[in-house]
Amino acid sequence: MADLKIRNLQKGFDGQAIIKGIDLDVRDREFVVFVGPSGCGKSTLLRLIAGLEEASGGSIALDGTDITDTPPAKRDLAMVFQTYALYPHMTVRRNLSFALDLAGVDKREVAAKVDATARILELQALLERKPRQLSGGQRQRVAIGRAIVRNPKIFLFDEPLSNLDAALRVQMRLELARLHQELAATMIYVTHDQVEAMTLADKVVVLNGGRVEQVGSPLELYHHPANLFVAGFLGTPKMGFLRGHLSRNQGERCEVALECGARVGLPLCAGELATGSPVTLGIRPEHLNIARPGHAFQGLLRVAADVSERLGSDSFCHVRADSGEMLTLRVRGDFAPDYGAPPGAGLRSGALPPVRQQRPGPRQTTATGGLKPPAGTHR
Repeated sequence: MADLKIRNLQKGFDGQAIIKGIDLDVRDREFVVFVGPSGCGKSTLLRLIAGLEEASGGSIALDGTDITDTPPAKRDLAMVFQTYALYPHMTVRRNLSFALDLAGVDKREVAAKVDATARILELQALLERKPRQLSGGQRQRVAIGRAIVRNPKIFLFDEPLSNLDAALRVQMRLELARLHQELAATMIYVTHDQVEAMTLADKVVVLNGGRVEQVGSPLELYHHPANLFVAGFLGTPKMGFLRGHLSRNQGERCEVALECGARVGLPLCAGELATGSPVTLGIRPEHLNIARPGHAFQGLLRVAADVSERLGSDSFCHVRADSGEMLTLRVRGDFAPDYGAPPGAGLRSGALPPVRQQRPGPRQTTATGGLKPPAGTHR
């Protein structure tokens, strides 16, 4: 078992609060990813869990035991750093065995653990090499192997793929996912890369300004963001926003009048919004189509093509609405926008989630929807 409970955790530097009272549960065998913009506190939170930083307040408990003040070496955690942290004068075999040798583990047990780890990470042919003879991806596998041989209760990863090139990041991302399944281990992973967060995590923790904005599965956060920050942060390309107001409320259905001049009919649930209430419509690239006769749309927007990004099977067409907001459409790879003539973009019928009213509550709230109050009304 490896259950971690964080309660009201705080950290400050020189009187400035960096971590501002975080509550979080990590269950046994979960792959939890901390994600957020630079300076949000995600690496500091990981270092507090590891014991590399001293908490200013709150508690950290592992399997019911308070480890808030426990030295790092006695927490039964293993951390993999961005910079590999390998001993350059030691072979791969010696790098893997070093911590066990220091702990006085029997040599036969050490050899067995090193060999087993080398098989898992496909390092058998590299055991007698030194770090300078390895590629970046191989060095990262050795760094992960140093954690595996210790058989810790929780693995901690601090942006381990950020030094790799794009192709290696994809390869290592797949290897980490496979490793998590094979070891059935509890893992906490810090990244600024939302693709890593969406593809690796069982549970994503979105941080901003030292606070938790939302906790949930990747698809829960993608489809049901708690607020405008989460909605705009997760997803590539990012969600677009159109401002407007509720022009008609008919129980289960409502109509939204947008500043760009369009009117959109949507479902309404989870609370009542008064007619005239300001709202923000969140639109992802897959919510839009190029408007053509005979297609069913929830609303028609006048937009002007700005830039098109061709990725092969798909293209992302970035357009500007009459009211000035930027939106992105996912279209066929061979689509060629006419930059001289403003096209129309239609909201696909049934594409958007229902309108939900944001209720007061903690930042971890998962109230969600296609329409939101303006940013100033969010907690």
